[in-house]
Amino acid sequence: MNKVFPSAAEALAGVVADGQLLAVGGFGLCGIPEALIDALRDSGVKDLTVISNNAGVDGFGLGKLLETRQIKKMISSYVGENKEFERQYLAGELELEFTPQGTLAEKLRAGGAGIPAFFTKTGVGTIVAEGKELREFDGETYVMERALVPEVSLVKAHRADKSGNLQFRLTARNFNPAAATAGKVCIVEVEEIVETGAIAPDDVHLPGIYVHRIVHNPTPEKRIEKRTITATGA
Repeated sequence: MNKVFPSAAEALAGVVADGQLLAVGGFGLCGIPEALIDALRDSGVKDLTVISNNAGVDGFGLGKLLETRQIKKMISSYVGENKEFERQYLAGELELEFTPQGTLAEKLRAGGAGIPAFFTKTGVGTIVAEGKELREFDGETYVMERALVPEVSLVKAHRADKSGNLQFRLTARNFNPAAATAGKVCIVEVEEIVETGAIAPDDVHLPGIYVHRIVHNPTPEKRIEKRTITATGA
C-alpha cells in the first residue's frame, strides 16, 4: 500500500470536511505540520474544532486558520503569542476549552489507546472540574476527563519509510505521537522519506500502522517563535 501522496492538498482531499474535530501536533512552532496547515487553509473547510497545545502565532501555523476564520473552537493548554486569537476569544467569536497541558497530552494518549476516560487530580477545585464527575481514590479527590478521538490528525515527523514508520527529531516529537495515535485518520508531513526497512526497528518512534498518508516537505520554514540574541563583549 502506497501511503505517499504527491502534495499536501492531495493528502487532505476526501479526508477533511466542515465541522470536523482535528488534532494538530506541535508545541509552539516546534514540530508543526506547516505544509498540511497551509493546505488545510487552502481547502476552505470551516467550523473546525482543533486540538493543539497552542494556536501558533499571528500569520503562521494555526494562526493562518484563525485569520481565515476556519476554526470555531480551540482545545488548548496555552494560547499566548497570538493577538488574533486573543481578539477573537474576547469578542466571543472563538470558543475555547482550556485544558491543563498534562491532561491534554493524556486525553490524546488515552484516545489512541482506546481508553474512553481517566481520572486525574489536576484541576480539582478549579473551573476545570466544573460539571465533571468527581470520585475519591485512597482519600484523594479526582476529576474524570474524557479522552479525545479526533477525526483527523495532522502531524510532523522528521523521517518516514514508505510503510509509514516514523522518526521524530528531538523536541519536535512533543505532542505529535499522541496526536497521531488518537486520530481516526493520520496524515504526516516529513522532511525525508526512505525505503521500508531503512529505519532500524529500535529507531522507530511510531509504527506505521497509525499512519494513513504521508507528505514530503523537505524544506519547511521552521520559523523561530521568539528569537533571542546574546550580546558578546569586545
